[in-house]
Amino acid sequence: KEIETDRRVAGKRIALLKQRLVQVEKQDINRRKSREGMIRLALVGYTNVGKSTIMNALSKSAVLAENKLFATLDTTVRKVAIGHVPFLLSDTVGFIRKLPHHLVESFKSTLNEALEADLLIHVVDLSHPQFEDQMQAVKTTLADLHCEDKPELVVFNKLDVYRERYFDKYTSKEVQSEILDGLQRAFSEDVKIDPVFISATQKENMNVLRKRIFEETRKLYIQRYPYKASYVPNWEPDWEDNP
Repeated sequence: KEIETDRRVAGKRIALLKQRLVQVEKQDINRRKSREGMIRLALVGYTNVGKSTIMNALSKSAVLAENKLFATLDTTVRKVAIGHVPFLLSDTVGFIRKLPHHLVESFKSTLNEALEADLLIHVVDLSHPQFEDQMQAVKTTLADLHCEDKPELVVFNKLDVYRERYFDKYTSKEVQSEILDGLQRAFSEDVKIDPVFISATQKENMNVLRKRIFEETRKLYIQRYPYKASYVPNWEPDWEDNP
């Protein structure tokens, strides 16, 4: 009897979740109709890598940021401007390895943000022992969504946790910098990506990320909407004075 009761409770929760996802999908259809003519960026990545924290930092909003699986269920979209270049930034549901097809369908409305984005910001938890496997899981899911050829900016997050986990008090800052520089070179040369290393919680290197987003978004505006090129500034902000 107890098992049957648990099953009924679980069934009701699943039904409510499906109803909520249907409502979210309807809302997203209406939202997307009003977004034409703007560059769209989507935060993607394995679950619990810090996407919502980055969303909060970039948009100065209060998106739920929790250390748990699927903390972001529906898609959060914010209009953001960096250096007077506006764009739409979406925070999507976290991916997991071998995401079941029925979950892909259930999260269709949130994953559509990745499908419709002009630039994917792939957030990776650098401190996780299997971060490369997680990166591959995200790439597999993006391929399932036919998004594998979209422009991508890779962001290695949780730099502070990485230091705590892999460096001790005897590791000098110079040695730490050399190791991180070597890691960045390895990815740039072997995987052909130019990642940004940050700690969103500590706001470390966030201006480096802002600068890269500014450059990529400005480039996309000129490519996609050449008639708007005159509205896109050809100068860069003073990043040191823009925390």
